[in-house]
Amino acid sequence: MTTAFTPGCSTTTGGGQPTPVTDAPFGTVDGKAVQLYTLTNANGMVMKVTNYGAIITELHVPDKAGRRADVVCGYDDVASYVKATAYFGATVGRVGNRIANGRFTLDGKPYHLTINDGPHHLHGGKKGFDKVVWSAETMQTPQGPAIRFTCVSPDGEEGYPGTLTAHSTYTLTNDNELRIDLGATADQPTLVNLVHHTYWNLGGHGSGTILDHELTLFADAYTPGTDISDGADTSVRGTPFDFTVAKPIGRDIMAAGGKPVGYDHNWLVNGPRDVMRPVARLKDPESGRVMTIDSDQPGVQFYSGNYLDGSMSGKGTTYPQYAGLCLETQKAPNSINNPERMQDVILRPGQTYRHHMVHRFTAE
Repeated sequence: MTTAFTPGCSTTTGGGQPTPVTDAPFGTVDGKAVQLYTLTNANGMVMKVTNYGAIITELHVPDKAGRRADVVCGYDDVASYVKATAYFGATVGRVGNRIANGRFTLDGKPYHLTINDGPHHLHGGKKGFDKVVWSAETMQTPQGPAIRFTCVSPDGEEGYPGTLTAHSTYTLTNDNELRIDLGATADQPTLVNLVHHTYWNLGGHGSGTILDHELTLFADAYTPGTDISDGADTSVRGTPFDFTVAKPIGRDIMAAGGKPVGYDHNWLVNGPRDVMRPVARLKDPESGRVMTIDSDQPGVQFYSGNYLDGSMSGKGTTYPQYAGLCLETQKAPNSINNPERMQDVILRPGQTYRHHMVHRFTAE
């Protein structure tokens, strides 16, 4: 049920308990007001999100001693998000990840998309969903406070056909989960692959790098090639891309290659497609914080923050290389140009695109 909501309302209820959702002005973009929303669950866990880019700006998670820290990389103000291109915390689309040479054919008609990553189209183009002001609806659900963002992308935007209406819903549950539910409909055949792009550092966003974090990926195969797949799906066995057993991210990162060096690849998640199942487990040994991810998507892009270089600063810290990592559940990169996967990303009128993921936070 939608909660009646007044901008700038008090942060406590009459009984002295935290209000599940509050908001405050966060600036103006393209002549539209931008708000910063604060969600608080029954345990006092706090998340801040903005309707610019449907961006998560903060998430405060307890460690093994009960001390909370903000575990997402981000900025202090909306102007920094407008200026930056790192996609911190955003919902990206229409199509997350890369489309080779920005070209595809749909129903016999060729399309040329905006090129914004070398020769390729990345994360929706020069002005993807991370760069627009979404509408927002706050809710109090039985699971915890939630917010639903909506944006409408017109026919032809960034080269895509059809008008697409996209939704991104965040729920901060009373079980210390972050649930993300993405959806979309369209009035013409088009493409969609919405991706959530938070950079995580379970030690705290200003605590250094994630190289000592221990990662498990429930995936026996990955897609070679950091930009666009350069071959058939490949077994991770005997490669630096094997995370089937938990290991520190830094152990094999130099062997992963790339310019700059690091992981930026798609793993194929084990198990049946379109069913919620384990994707990843991430642990910071020092703080004891653990994040597990379940999703219904066929793949996950693990990106180790290779392009961070110390030039970006926010929330009182500077982000060096490997300061945060992304675990982006998704359809495989460039699926539209792969005959075996192209149907994964095609959305037709009357259909509804859905993408669900659950981040669970514990400590040990």
